[in-house]
Amino acid sequence: MAGNLGILGRKVGMTRIFSEDGSIVPVTVVAAGPCPVIQKKTLESDGYSALQVGFEPLPERKVTKPMRGHFAKAGKGNYRTLREFRLADVSGYEVGQELTAIDMFKPGDLVDVVGTSKGKGFQGVMKRHHFSGMRDSHGAEKVHRSPGSTGNRTWPGRIMKNKKEPGQMGNRRVTCRNLQIVDVLAGDNVILIRGQVPGASGSLVLVKKQG
Repeated sequence: MAGNLGILGRKVGMTRIFSEDGSIVPVTVVAAGPCPVIQKKTLESDGYSALQVGFEPLPERKVTKPMRGHFAKAGKGNYRTLREFRLADVSGYEVGQELTAIDMFKPGDLVDVVGTSKGKGFQGVMKRHHFSGMRDSHGAEKVHRSPGSTGNRTWPGRIMKNKKEPGQMGNRRVTCRNLQIVDVLAGDNVILIRGQVPGASGSLVLVKKQG
């Protein structure tokens, strides 16, 4: 299924800027690109249309021999991260072409940002699922944060699937949709996105165009 082209970046952190009317706008700073096209996949050769792009140069000593040959075809060096973007038509792009933030986005554009949320470790039901907890009154001892009864009668005699219970929280792929680009700083390859985006500072994010 065809999607939209995007660009890879690193979340730098959050700050605030002042708009023309003097109001404060909270923004997330993303150092995005440039991302060269490493491989162009077509229906004839691969069965689908897509662009494979690279992000963050990598020393050759850290690259395996097969990947060195793969990167050599583009002639743009070696890269730490590769991602594919499925497109309906890739005829307008060439291998080695660099995708930059200033060419892809402008202030006011709406984008989808994909990242890995912060890992919270093993958490209980109150933090993970917003349970209210047990009552804190006479006769209730050391059970205030427990989930309560989770069992059934003889039938079905088991815990049902998707039951909300304690477990791993965070550290999963999250997509924030319809975020607005406030500004694009061409000299620094930086995008300012209104609001927060998933992930910790320094984590990899993917900014995708809409429409």
